[in-house]
Amino acid sequence: MIEFVLFLGLCFVLGGLAVASNPSPYYGVLGLVVAAVAGCGWMVSLGVSFVSLVLVMVYLGGMLVVFVYSVLLVADPYPEAWANWGVAGYGLGIG
Repeated sequence: MIEFVLFLGLCFVLGGLAVASNPSPYYGVLGLVVAAVAGCGWMVSLGVSFVSLVLVMVYLGGMLVVFVYSVLLVADPYPEAWANWGVAGYGLGIG
């Protein structure tokens, strides 16, 4: 069980790093979803399932609306991916 909780903590940190280091909202929303699901799984393992449900419904729902709005405003045909050198440099600098 402790390995699973540590895995969820690692996914939470890497998801936050993915949101912070990527300039493209297309890939940043993937990091947000990973971080939110890992955080909810972590809270369920601690026994606070109601708070986890509230987090999914309120926080993730609201943030996804903001990301969808920003994606519609950007409309970039070739977004920067995590494989670009600039994005990798952001990730290493933040990490």
